[in-house]
Amino acid sequence: MKEVINIYRKQRVNVDSFVKSVIDSLPKEFIANGAFIFKKYRFIQLIYGVDESFKQITPILCRAKSDDTQIGSNKSHYFTKLNLDKDGIYISNPYIHYRTGQASITAVYYTDDIYYIFDLHLIHLLEELKLIEYNSIHDKFKRLVYFFGSSLLTLVSIALIAYGGYVFFALMTSLGTSDFLHDVFTSIISMTLGLAIFDLARQIFEHDVMFQSFHQSEDKAYKVLGKFLVSIIIALSIETLMVVFKIALEDHANMLSAFYLLLGTTIMFVGLGYFYKTIKTTCEETP
Repeated sequence: MKEVINIYRKQRVNVDSFVKSVIDSLPKEFIANGAFIFKKYRFIQLIYGVDESFKQITPILCRAKSDDTQIGSNKSHYFTKLNLDKDGIYISNPYIHYRTGQASITAVYYTDDIYYIFDLHLIHLLEELKLIEYNSIHDKFKRLVYFFGSSLLTLVSIALIAYGGYVFFALMTSLGTSDFLHDVFTSIISMTLGLAIFDLARQIFEHDVMFQSFHQSEDKAYKVLGKFLVSIIIALSIETLMVVFKIALEDHANMLSAFYLLLGTTIMFVGLGYFYKTIKTTCEETP
């Protein structure tokens, strides 16, 4: 929602000019032509009128229904900062609409001693002007897929953490008959991978289910990938230490293999450091 509002603020002059031209082109009997207006402009979500004393004198027209229960109510609290331009039009700052819960703006048009109020759906308005690309069906489908995927990843992470705990507690009850070093490292690796996968699932859920960005932030995507890679490299490092210790204690002939394994893990650390340095440089150069 914050991103939508920021796009509007950057393009406010153009958007407000478009809104004014639309209002000027509408049939002047706004209430009587409500169905036609809603059909032609899907970003208009609500229309009603108030008189000069700020008393509501028309039903509230919405896309789904008409509400006449508030006729005669005082709307003066909505007009405390009203400042009409030379065309008799005022456009508010963005806000969250109390009926739809969506980012909206309100346009007020004064004509024939009546203030006509138009509540405009900001996402649909920006889409009309090709400032964003938004498709509700596609968006819902993507959210569903991300929700299903992140839920499965969460279950996998819980299973890995639970398995790590099971291995550890099983080890504590059978110290004399188990490979202590191997089982300890197995437990640590399982829980580390579980936490890494859970963090990845959480990032997907927060950024692609709870809030779907209209413009994918490369910095954000890199940070998610970076955190996941850190967890994976930590798990691999633990596995490497386990293998090195086992070779050192049991099979000295394979020490060269242990060296290569340590070398490979070190190269991964260097690569991760270069990855973070590249991200930082790119973000600083991006305006």
